Amino acid sequence: MWAQTLSGPFRFEQVEVAAPDPAALAPGHVLLAPRAGAICGSDLPNFRGGLWPHPAAEDGWGATRAPGFPMHETVGEVVASRHPGHSPGDLVVGWASMFDGIAELVVTDGEGLAPYDAALPPTTAVMLQPLACVLYAVEQLGDVSGQRVAVIGQGPIGLLFSSVLQARGAARVTGVDPVDRSDDAAVFGVDEVVTARAERWAAGLSDADRPSVVVEAVGHQVSTLQPALDAVAHGGQVFYFGVPDDPVYPFDMMTFLRKNLTLRSGVALERRRVLADAGTYLAGHPELRERYVTHVHPVADVQAAFTAAIAPRPGQLKIAVDMT
Repeated sequence: MWAQTLSGPFRFEQVEVAAPDPAALAPGHVLLAPRAGAICGSDLPNFRGGLWPHPAAEDGWGATRAPGFPMHETVGEVVASRHPGHSPGDLVVGWASMFDGIAELVVTDGEGLAPYDAALPPTTAVMLQPLACVLYAVEQLGDVSGQRVAVIGQGPIGLLFSSVLQARGAARVTGVDPVDRSDDAAVFGVDEVVTARAERWAAGLSDADRPSVVVEAVGHQVSTLQPALDAVAHGGQVFYFGVPDDPVYPFDMMTFLRKNLTLRSGVALERRRVLADAGTYLAGHPELRERYVTHVHPVADVQAAFTAAIAPRPGQLKIAVDMT
């Protein structure tokens, strides 16, 4: 089968590798033929040649050149299954559990997959996986109705947070990003667009303007966690969603203590359930389908897709890869 693989920083090449044996599937796993995938911010450090904690790496921490790596947001057709919830021919969306989704065939954990509305093109349906992650994270925040909230980072993940928080009844949603997202604000429920770095925004807030919930949706560097703590109101919550590149994040413990804050984080669990919830949410917010995936590249052009993804700009949100 074919697979795209990283042959070095910023460089993919297509290779031919042995196809997985359906008879060798472990219990609970499926063999999937991907139809589309999408680029997550957590994929980009590997494209740059950096290190990232990943289960496919032999030491658990580092870049890998495994065929199909790095992509986990996937849509495809089940070819073979040892999972009771999936059968050959099913169309599913979810996680490529070994982050090796840029390939003709992928073995993955069936608990990270769920059916989706087949009327959606695969390159649109890819948005259900990041949406499921955001829905699970917002659940952890509890009731946000009537609260002021802010989302640091208004890329593909941050805008989904803005949408879901607004739909869950937040009184005011502020989106903070150095890239101007004004054109996307109304569709994603952003009441106030702040085009600035997070620390500059946080430094200019009065006590009356402080949100009670701040989501850090950037990740991959240590600089945006402290502004989240600085910005949030006394007794508020900060949700750190972005994937860390560093094992230790420093922040001002006295600020955290004196403001009686709660810091939350975590990965999405109950994945089949939240993928179904994502389908329901998207059906209720059809306007997102046309605005979320802004660019689609053929899989032969995956290097150009990743090159674009590392350079955020106005009008560019989720980048999908067509594997049909």
